[in-house]
Amino acid sequence: MTPSTGAQIIARSLRDLGVSVIFGIVGIPVVEIAEEAINLGIKFIGFRNEQAAGYAASAYGYLTGRPGVCLVVGGPGVLHAIPGVGNSSINAFPLLLLGGSAETHFISKGAFQELDAISLLTPHTKLALRPSSLETIPEALQSAYRQACYGRPGASFIDLPADIIQGHLASTNGLPRTTILIPPPPKPSADEPTLFKTAQLLKTARSPLIVIGKGAAYARASNSIQTLISRCKIPFLPTPMGKGVLPDSHPLNTASARSTALKEADIVLLLGARLNWILHFGSPPKWSPHAKFIQVDITAEELGKNNVDGISIQADIATFIPQLLSHLQNWSYNASAAPFTSNILAAKEKNLAAAAQKAADSSLPMTHSAALAAIERTLSSLSPPDQGNIVYVSEGANTMDLSRSIFPVSHPRLRLDAGTHATMGVGLGYAIAAHIAYNGLGAQPGEATVGVGGVDAGKGGRKKVVCLEGDSAFGFSGMEVETMA
Repeated sequence: MTPSTGAQIIARSLRDLGVSVIFGIVGIPVVEIAEEAINLGIKFIGFRNEQAAGYAASAYGYLTGRPGVCLVVGGPGVLHAIPGVGNSSINAFPLLLLGGSAETHFISKGAFQELDAISLLTPHTKLALRPSSLETIPEALQSAYRQACYGRPGASFIDLPADIIQGHLASTNGLPRTTILIPPPPKPSADEPTLFKTAQLLKTARSPLIVIGKGAAYARASNSIQTLISRCKIPFLPTPMGKGVLPDSHPLNTASARSTALKEADIVLLLGARLNWILHFGSPPKWSPHAKFIQVDITAEELGKNNVDGISIQADIATFIPQLLSHLQNWSYNASAAPFTSNILAAKEKNLAAAAQKAADSSLPMTHSAALAAIERTLSSLSPPDQGNIVYVSEGANTMDLSRSIFPVSHPRLRLDAGTHATMGVGLGYAIAAHIAYNGLGAQPGEATVGVGGVDAGKGGRKKVVCLEGDSAFGFSGMEVETMA
């Protein structure tokens, strides 16, 4: 049946783009979009606050590699959703925000929930636009969807006035038959001179370190990174959401000796990780003043940031690593060339012993470490980490920081936390997103786990989602427990 209203065109366009779930809160005038989407088999998840809905949609984008869609009313609905836009942009999560607005002929007259959302969101999104007519809706949605996931992922916004949503086509002749599916984003590769220079620099390293960020997890680069580590024997450090790209149990994982690894590393390969506050800007005293960085990122604008004297490479990580391996050939790191590896092992042994002692503390009231360790033992006995059947979401300073080391992860995209902005209140929205991404309508066995190289986030199938909340963090979005139900 050919759609005749704006709401029907919007819903059909979303379906044709492959959208299977929408997060948000309905009201006038966007309720008609939600109703038409549900009629087409798209699941709508109604939240209690637009902020949590925006967080959920952005996390869904990260987990699936496709823009999460968030639908909100105009005015206060858009304002409440802005934290999700900021969270998407800073973490490079693909998000498409759809906001209702007042009728175009009432603009500047004090209309119901009137807000100039385009001017407000243009500086904070990759694209913010308003369809000029019903006929241009499919093209607008296609452009916004593409912008959200091409290049550096981020947020796009479409303003949908009530007269566009509720309008009727005079004729369907000018309406495209279908919205064209967006092809996967281009995967840039490194040039040969830069690859040669990178390989030569790595071969000179006495204390090499690979830092694995959440960008590597998003790029579905787990298989190629495992090959790189296996062949070259280079120690690695995962960032908080880079955990699981390689198993935490891997012998070359330096996470439990982080300070030693940072301080002593001389050549550092950054894979989808930024030299921001999480990595101390790549600067002393946390890092050696002599450390050189090789930065691999999908975004040209990120290159060279806090890395003026190093090598900067714009490339898709999963594409770059096989290229690098061809230049490294049979080279592997000689651990006996410097005390780096032995120093890391010594620091690991010391730190793990201290952590075990804290976890065994039986004093009352229970400490954070003891409580989290008891939960970890129970969950691991029910589902061993190597099976990849549990997604961990954590937020709140002590809860998040301690759980990062206490709960082992063996597969990518199975740990979500407050992220680059250290955002409080993301937990319950993230947990809902993880449940839908791995278990929801339209999720195939292993969806959100399958990359170019195959399944890399567990064995596929349904996953349990465990949300570890600090008490203050829970207060930001506690009512979303009702959404979970």
